[in-house]
Amino acid sequence: MGFYQSSGERKRRIPGWIGVSVVSALVGCGATLALYPVLQNHQVAGTSATTTTGVTSTNLSAPVTNVNVSVNDAITQVVKQAVPSVVAVVNYQSTSDFFNQQSQLEQSGVGTGVLFAKDNNYGYVVTNNHVVEGAQKLELVLSSGKHIQADVVGTDPYTDLAVLRTPVNNVANLPTAVFGNSDDIQVGEPVVAIGTPMGLDFQDSVTSGIISAKQRVMPVEEPETQQVLDYETVVQTDAAINPGNSGGPLLNMKGQVIAINSSKIVDTSVQGMGFGIPSNTVRTIVQEIMQTGHATHPSLGVEGYSLSTLPDYMRPDVPVTDGVYVQSVTSPNAQAAGLKPQDVIVAVNGKTVTSIADLRTDLFQLSVGQKVSLRVYRGQQELTLTETIGAMSTQTSSDGPSAQDQSSDGQDIQGQ
Repeated sequence: MGFYQSSGERKRRIPGWIGVSVVSALVGCGATLALYPVLQNHQVAGTSATTTTGVTSTNLSAPVTNVNVSVNDAITQVVKQAVPSVVAVVNYQSTSDFFNQQSQLEQSGVGTGVLFAKDNNYGYVVTNNHVVEGAQKLELVLSSGKHIQADVVGTDPYTDLAVLRTPVNNVANLPTAVFGNSDDIQVGEPVVAIGTPMGLDFQDSVTSGIISAKQRVMPVEEPETQQVLDYETVVQTDAAINPGNSGGPLLNMKGQVIAINSSKIVDTSVQGMGFGIPSNTVRTIVQEIMQTGHATHPSLGVEGYSLSTLPDYMRPDVPVTDGVYVQSVTSPNAQAAGLKPQDVIVAVNGKTVTSIADLRTDLFQLSVGQKVSLRVYRGQQELTLTETIGAMSTQTSSDGPSAQDQSSDGQDIQGQ
């Protein structure tokens, strides 16, 4: 989702449907700690508040002379539990010395990662693809300050995820993070972010906030060219997500990772709009990378928009206000199924689809080669079409220090 060099920020280019710039939270900016105001009697946050004098339900105008508030240490306990599994990820790249014409490795950027698994040989860390993009050498820095070497198991630019590994002896005494069910998160529930904003001097910085939205559709860009590869459904939070937080965890009050932080919106008129890849997406992609070195993404082979977002002059004459408007049909499978431009998809396998986010979520549950039933409006006519799910072309990073051979099969920028 874009890339920051250590020398400073580089703003991302975003399509016109977003009036501000979306940037990846990687390297080079400072961070401020945002303390979440815990609500009275909020069961999720596990807090309580008591007043000792002055205010009762029948005496609201009486002066308050002394108020004692007791707040438990839910956030503190989450941080204590999570920090040992959070690492800084240092990206080293080659630079040329002008005077002696020799190249040398220098720190190019710093992000964050989460230790999520161990076996007899390795410990495995999940982070963002843009954190490790172009690296000739990768280091993990533990919360103790110890530097250890890592290499790449595989990457997935379409979800901006990567898996790293390090010899298990380096992390033998560290706990692995627990991933929660991102489908269960609630708008308004408190969350905590841990990351490495502004470099290693601020490693394990903690910010807190709430879940602002469960489903937002944001573009995923190729880090170097800023070409939009695809659109991804992400979690929105107002916890401060700064460059360097990329790849770090967004945690619920049970200490479970519910998202991997990846980007934020930067604009002088905008505050507190950060985004993370949902843990259920992370779990699926990571498992595929662990097995094959890359991820396979199901695709309908169409480009489209949420019907409700279209201006009036573009709206087709259909008897619905929600669904996915098909702008173009880009795959043989979709063409064979009978999909056409200006169709509106309103259901997948009988499940109602109201937006691109819905369609992406439904597709993610399917497998390549699986047949899917699509309910479609073509003008006033309702149709049922059957399509065999295809796959997006696989693209993986090939520049980094790899644990195994990687390949790039080209780019596919299909909407779905």
